[in-house]
Amino acid sequence: MVILFDRYNLPEDIFEIVFATKQQVIVAKLLIDMIKEKNGEITKTEMSFFATKLHEGKLVTDQIQEEPYRGKKVKISYNKRQFYDRILTPMKSMGIVDYDLYKKTYQLSEKFNKEMIRIGLLWLKEYRKEPFKLQK
Repeated sequence: MVILFDRYNLPEDIFEIVFATKQQVIVAKLLIDMIKEKNGEITKTEMSFFATKLHEGKLVTDQIQEEPYRGKKVKISYNKRQFYDRILTPMKSMGIVDYDLYKKTYQLSEKFNKEMIRIGLLWLKEYRKEPFKLQK
């Protein structure tokens, strides 16, 4: 996944930096909130249940803070395959969510933060390198 951002117009919300559409932002926030409610870890079955409820349009929330939805109960619908492809898989690959193969659970992770620090260090290394000598 590629994250493109404008440092002069950086949103306050990490989800708006990571995801391309408002719908993805909403679904990702709901997923993270659901995992937090379960003490930071959910089973594979619970994840599947969440994705199925989304797919069927049966997920109801009042947690959306954007207008015109603020304070209202809203039904959320999102294709199950797209949920796995565009939300969960990128969150796993970036280190926001971890999957434990042995316990078959998803957990919130701090690896995303560590990778962002590592990327910053890679840039500093490149920044400090001597330039190539071009032949004329």
